[in-house]
Amino acid sequence: MARSNQSTRPRVEQALTAYQAFESRLMAVHAPEFTAVDLTMAQAKLLYVVTATGDLSMSEIAQRLGVTISTASGAVDHLVSIGLLNRIDDPANRRQVQVSVTPFGRQTLEATRELNIRQLRALLDLIGDADLEVVERAIRILTDAISIAEPTTRSNS
Repeated sequence: MARSNQSTRPRVEQALTAYQAFESRLMAVHAPEFTAVDLTMAQAKLLYVVTATGDLSMSEIAQRLGVTISTASGAVDHLVSIGLLNRIDDPANRRQVQVSVTPFGRQTLEATRELNIRQLRALLDLIGDADLEVVERAIRILTDAISIAEPTTRSNS
């Protein structure tokens, strides 16, 4: 069953509007730092998917990214050429390829995560303790919601 991109609950739409405003401001302030990580958004997504999931076939990558196998293959080839991913041919079936992350790929993704944490820490340092409690509670609520949504998300992918 397909899900609508819009909720019928006004509070959900208000929360999304607030999040989008936050995200826009964050991108504007921290764009120079993010561009120092030499990956396009599509490449970062590919690296993230392979790192989070483990070894994947080309068709699994294409499915998870919502692209054609040929597009996935080109993106993988590029990340292999710069040392972020490994492409391993299956000796039993030369048409099957497994893709895995390299140690350098993990380091690159970790550098992005560390940048995010530094930026978030700097923002949180500007917030008073009472409001920090609210932020922490909101993050915990969202974390719990992921656990609830996880079976649905997996069955739709």
